[in-house]
Amino acid sequence: MRYAVRIDVTHLPGVLDPQGATVERALPALGYDNVSEVSIAKTIRLALDAPSESAARDQVDAMCKQLLANPVIERYTVEVTTA
Repeated sequence: MRYAVRIDVTHLPGVLDPQGATVERALPALGYDNVSEVSIAKTIRLALDAPSESAARDQVDAMCKQLLANPVIERYTVEVTTA
């Protein structure tokens, strides 16, 4: 079966996000004074053939731990749907 996968990778709580901090400091200069807690994250989308949703999740989890996310500073969430 074919699955559509969305992986959202964000910083762990307490880990500095210099890109988000830069954007947060720049927004007031553009007139956006009501914005705070800016965080820059990444989204990875892929298609995956697997025998079941559980097998697809297991494979994506392994990919995240090995390559797609840095477990020292990042966390990730996975959404799997049938394609």
